[in-house]
Amino acid sequence: MGEFRLVRLGEQIRAEIAGLILSGKIKDPRVSPLLSVTRVDVSSDLAYAKVYVSSFQDAHTAKKGVRGLESAAGFIQSVLGKKLRTRQFPKLTFLFDESVKESFEMVQKIDRLRNPVADPQPDSAPADSSADV
Repeated sequence: MGEFRLVRLGEQIRAEIAGLILSGKIKDPRVSPLLSVTRVDVSSDLAYAKVYVSSFQDAHTAKKGVRGLESAAGFIQSVLGKKLRTRQFPKLTFLFDESVKESFEMVQKIDRLRNPVADPQPDSAPADSSADV
């Protein structure tokens, strides 16, 4: 299958899984509506798809949500297989994605470099204005 078609299928899978999470159709209590599917990588033979999931919650809660999605993978695959109507639907594997958190931390670091906090300690030697004359 062409690379463009794999990317497009991955985007369709991502949108459908996000819709299932938001609508509450996944009944596992570990799956929170605050989980977000960041990307889906589909293998070239359509046998497997890696689903990357992140959250703004703490890492422990988000990883529990990923385990909930993993246990509901059969249900998700059956729903998506009926909707997307592909000849072979990939086996879904859910992975915790820390890229959102890492990118947020990187933006904070860049902001701190751009706007350094004023040094709370004044210089020990005040500038003498008469020395410049």
